[in-house]
Order: sequence, then structure tokens, then C-alpha cells
Amino acid sequence: MSSPRLNSPDMLGALAPVKPRFGPRHRWVVLGVGVAAQASFSAAITGLPVTGPTMRAAYHLSTAGVGFVLGSIYLGIAVSEIVWGLWTDRFGERKILLIGLLSTALALALMAALVVPHGSSTPSIGLLAVAMLLVGVLGGSVNGSSGRAVMSWFRDGQRGLAMSIRQTAMPAGGSIGTLLLPWLARNHGFRPVYLVLSAFCVAAAAAAWRWLHQPESMAGAAPKAARSESAVSPLRRKDVWRLATASAMLTFPQLGVLTFAAIYLTDVKHASLAVVVATLLVTQVGGAAARIGSGRYTDLHGNRRGMVRAIGVASGIVLIIAALLNGAPTLVVATALAIGGLLANAWHGVAYTEIAYMAGAERAGTALGLENTTVFGAAFLTPLLIPFLLDRSSWPVVWVVIGAIALLALPTTPRNPAAVTSTQN
Repeated sequence: MSSPRLNSPDMLGALAPVKPRFGPRHRWVVLGVGVAAQASFSAAITGLPVTGPTMRAAYHLSTAGVGFVLGSIYLGIAVSEIVWGLWTDRFGERKILLIGLLSTALALALMAALVVPHGSSTPSIGLLAVAMLLVGVLGGSVNGSSGRAVMSWFRDGQRGLAMSIRQTAMPAGGSIGTLLLPWLARNHGFRPVYLVLSAFCVAAAAAAWRWLHQPESMAGAAPKAARSESAVSPLRRKDVWRLATASAMLTFPQLGVLTFAAIYLTDVKHASLAVVVATLLVTQVGGAAARIGSGRYTDLHGNRRGMVRAIGVASGIVLIIAALLNGAPTLVVATALAIGGLLANAWHGVAYTEIAYMAGAERAGTALGLENTTVFGAAFLTPLLIPFLLDRSSWPVVWVVIGAIALLALPTTPRNPAAVTSTQN
């Protein structure tokens, strides 16, 4: 029997290196999928609040009722995030992201069918709040799973920019919602609002099914220092909790502007819809640019925790100034609120990158789940706090309190920068 020749096509094929399924540039595709997934859900959670005045009239709600309903979606996210994070670390980001997006799309479609005013029939505030809660519970899966995917594909020195770009999906999706949802709600009612949001989630799920896969190697895993710490659960680490708490502090001004600036400018300053929309667009589009800028800066220079503290101080001061300008012309007040909201949107990419880095690649989903729990817990409390303050004081007091909460991020953020690198790649 003759032995096979070494240079035969079959032998050469067996000895040839296996070509990776995905090249290094695929990380940008994964980032794009993460942005699309986050934006599809963000169009709901930051676009629906802009419909506040129309929702108040259509569903016959008080201002406090609007706050309760809109806050329910954030409560749903807050109570589910840690569970979604743990499941993401266990089952993988692709599976969790697909389950979350498709179930959220179904929940929104059911809202379009069952939870819209029709003729003389108006859904109860309880039914509307439960529906919003369910959307939050299901959609909360998007946050940690898309973030973990980005952390897996990018190495440190690139993650600040990558995670900041992913986090721009929040204001980007919110901008789409801000432009589209109030117009739809005012002219066509809330059924097309919910259907459009459902379609966004289905489109994002299709993109995730096609392009979101695990990298062949964990080249994007955290360095040794972070991996050694990952043996300890992020849920048991004081420094991780402190950063998550500081992020919650910065959520109050962000949500305060996004949720109630429209009502404040309409009721108190008698602003036109164009001024309201422009204010919130500056907040969200400018916030998106600020997130990218802060992420890139910390990739090059390090000290992500210092950036979080600086953003807390800046946003807090500007919102206190906005309170002092309460009697100024509408455009002046709107500009101050837009700047304060812009700054309050700038911290996300930096904080999310840092908390995932601190936890290590294998526990990034859990850490991001904790981060989102505190952030969306604050997002739930904000719409409850502001009407409470209004009943007992005034709008200037509201903006002062919200600004003061943002200032608390300064002492809350942990100061040890040991885990932060400034490596350029």
C-alpha cells in the first residue's frame, strides 16, 4: 500500500491553518448591532416621555400619573437587570439579546392592540403602568447583553470609545423617538406609537441573529489585573457598588430633563412644540457627541472615574443655574436645560466601560446588570420625586434638588484609578 504524498491537495488542506470565521473588523459590525439593539429600546424609554403632554390628555392622567406610568418602564428594567446580567454571563449575549428583543416587540404589539384609548374607552392607569412595567422587564435584557458583546470584541484602550459609541444609542434612539413619537401620538394616537417601537425591536433582532456571534478567541478579555479580580462577584465588591451608585446619581438630572423639561417648558414657559423638541434634541444629540468624546479621551488619557466625577459637578452646577434663570426668557431657560441635560447624558460610556473592566470579561454581564439596576432604579424614582417636589414647592426647587443630587457623584465615585489604563492601541 502506498503512503499518501505529503504534497497532495488533501494533505496540504489538512495542514493549512484554519481561516477565522470572523476577521478583526467584525468587531465594528458587532458594535453596530449593539447600537441598533440599544437604540431600538431607547426609542421607547426616552422617546415615550416626550409624549408626556399628549399622554396626559389621551389617557386622562394627572402630572403625577404621567410620572408614575413612565416611571414603571424604568422600574421594570431595574428589577430585572441583575437577573438578565447573570443569564447573559451564563448563556451568552446572542441568545439573551434575541430573546429580549423579540419578547419586547411582542409586548409592544400587545399594547398597540389592547392598551390604547379608543372612542370613549380609556385604559386604566393601572393597566397602562403594568404594560410599561412588562416592556421594561423584557427590554432590560438589551442593556447588559449588548454591552457584554462589545466588551468581548474590543480590548482595553479601545473599549472607552466602543462602549461610548454603543451608549450613544440611548440619545440616538431617543432622538428618533423625540422626532417621531410626539407627532404620531398627537396626530394618529398611541397605537402607531407602540407598533413603530415594536417594529424597531424586530429589525434589531434580525440584525443580531445575522451578525452577532462570539469571537473565536477572547483577545478582548480584560488584562490580568481585571481577570484576577473577576474571581470575586461584582455584587460583593464595594468599589463596584460605589461606581454604580454614582451612576444612579447622574441619572436623576438626565431623566429630570428628558422626562419633565417638555412639561415644564409647556406649562410654565408656554414654549412651542418646536422649542420643546429642539431642547430635547440638543440634550440627546449633544449628549451622544459628549459620550463619544469622553470615551475617546479616557482611552487616550485614562482616569475614567475622574471623568465621571467631573461630569457630575458640571451637570449639577448647570442645572442649579437653570433654576436661578426661571424668570428669564424662554429660550434662555431652554438653553440652560439643554446644556444641563447634555452634560447629564455624557457619562454613560465611561462609567459602563469602567464597571465592566473592574469586573473582568467573564463577569461583565453581571456588573453591567448591577449598573443598569441602579441607573434605572434612579430613572424610576425621578418621575416620582419631581411631582412630589412640585406639590410642595416649585420648578426652581426641582432643578436645584436634581442638580444637587448630580453633585453627589463627586464623593460617591471611587477614587482608586488602579484598574484604569491609558494604553493607546
